[in-house]
Amino acid sequence: MPWTDFDAMLAEAQRRPTRTVAVASAADRDVVLAVREALALGLCRAILVGPGAEISAVAEQVGLNLSGVDVVDAPTPQAAALEAARLCDAGRAQVLMKGQVPSGDFLRALLSPDLNLRRAPLLSHLACLEVPSLGRLLFVTDGGMVPYPDLDQKVKILSNALEALHTLGWTLPRVAVIGAVETVNPQMPPTVDAALIAKMAERGQIKGALVDGPLAFDGAVSPESCRHKGIGGPVAGEADLILVPTIEVGNVLAKSLIYCAGATMAGVVLGAAVPVVLVSRSDTPRAKLASLAMAVLSAP
Repeated sequence: MPWTDFDAMLAEAQRRPTRTVAVASAADRDVVLAVREALALGLCRAILVGPGAEISAVAEQVGLNLSGVDVVDAPTPQAAALEAARLCDAGRAQVLMKGQVPSGDFLRALLSPDLNLRRAPLLSHLACLEVPSLGRLLFVTDGGMVPYPDLDQKVKILSNALEALHTLGWTLPRVAVIGAVETVNPQMPPTVDAALIAKMAERGQIKGALVDGPLAFDGAVSPESCRHKGIGGPVAGEADLILVPTIEVGNVLAKSLIYCAGATMAGVVLGAAVPVVLVSRSDTPRAKLASLAMAVLSAP
């Protein structure tokens, strides 16, 4: 694995060619703070899109000097989202970031038929968690985009995540397709899907990863638990990527690690021609910065 914590990931992002981030509806204090920190570290360049006067006011509040930042005026959040997406489509920016615009409007702009930003068949979310007790980074997908994926959608979600992990430097990530138990139970459909996905990987239908499932979460991340349960294989207890069965599982898993285990989470939306950053107001400054670094590093 390339990095075991966000400090190492941030250091790597500073060494890479500088990317440009287009921020849609950028008159948002939390987002501008994240951009300010990223600029200070040299992680990226920025184009702030939205009402120019409001962006200037927010920048002054947080101490961001706009002399080295492009500001593109757009009167409404919807117009700002479309303009930021156009900047990515034109190649002026390599990362798209959501500001003060509803998610639905933001995603509609991203997937506008007038642009060429739709790439993969499905958009999905990839979280990267820095978990102190694990001593390494743990990826989770999809806890943010696809509510109840069927088998075909799970394979597409996994494909998006593997492409991103390969770009980030994980050449052969270990993938755990999780359920409540490690045995296949027809009364528990996620265990059936997990077994099918593992078999697809075994048959070469999914490449570039070691895949096993179904595994319960402890069987995915705890070697000690695997020893007690007699679970073997190259993924057991050492998973880099957790493929969850539903959005609730991914959401609860990530938030449990954040609020009960002291984890920090970065995340990007995958499947478009550029990585997409959707930060939450509840994200810590370190999480926002790590999300930008993750997007910069996974940009094509």
